Amino acid sequence: MNREEKKGVVQAVCISNARGTEKHTVPEGHFVVGFGIEGDAHGGNWHRQVSLLSRDKVEEFNARGAGVEDGAFGENLVVSGLDFRTMPVGTRLHSGNVVLEITQIGKECHSHCAIYRRMGECIMPREGVFARVIKEGVIRPGDEMTVEEPLPDRPLQAAVITLSDKGARGERTDESGPAAKEILEKDGYEVVELLLIPDEPEQLKAQLIRLADSRQVDLILTSGGTGFSLRDQTPEATMEVAHRNAPGIAEAIRYRSMEKTDRAMLGRGVSVIRGKTLIVNLPGSPKAVRESLGFVLGSLRHGLEILRGSASECGR
Repeated sequence: MNREEKKGVVQAVCISNARGTEKHTVPEGHFVVGFGIEGDAHGGNWHRQVSLLSRDKVEEFNARGAGVEDGAFGENLVVSGLDFRTMPVGTRLHSGNVVLEITQIGKECHSHCAIYRRMGECIMPREGVFARVIKEGVIRPGDEMTVEEPLPDRPLQAAVITLSDKGARGERTDESGPAAKEILEKDGYEVVELLLIPDEPEQLKAQLIRLADSRQVDLILTSGGTGFSLRDQTPEATMEVAHRNAPGIAEAIRYRSMEKTDRAMLGRGVSVIRGKTLIVNLPGSPKAVRESLGFVLGSLRHGLEILRGSASECGR
């Protein structure tokens, strides 16, 4: 275990009795695996079971006249001495017997809260982090919290997005996304999200940014929207969010697909990097998805481990 010397102190434990209401402080929280804090209306079997804020961020905000109390931002834990915003997804937090694992950095604010309307901003979308419960136990104010760096041999995480107007309207069953998920899981990946959205570039860009920046997944696969139709804009949307190009993967898919059909030359899929996330466009059919992954999946792992920092580049 690579436990860092970073230490903090829990200042408040907060829950809410009903969704849509502010959280309030409690003397202790019983943290349950697969749920979150017992009695918290926002708990559940998902990746955002527990929300955390750094005390100094709240104090800085209050110094500007916000006047908010613990729980007002919807946070479950307020901790002093730790800057959660600087910690990557996969970081583990230990307090008493409880172990939490950070799963998301920040969040998108869909409806502005009373704090935003009063102050013009809210720090939770920018400074808050979310975690899941790895080990059950109790946390009380005053308990120490220590930090464990992400495990270098943890499973690679992936997300799959299918682009389909008919699929998003419920007029067609998506088979491509589940096919990609099945192949990835057989290869040892943890597929954290499987999405089905229409061929809308802005929606795709928003999801790519969220998955790469907030969830910090290692790999995002898209399926569909790579042809010549005017609605096929997946490559353009992908390039708009890219930080670096990684063209060899898309080129390899086209080259190997040409062995199957000459029409593979019409595929416009791209492969790029955003931060530490690799994004690869795949064709829209389940058969093409399986073939494409079969061509490149064996070599992707090394590249993803380099991006993650758990492997070094080397020539054979």
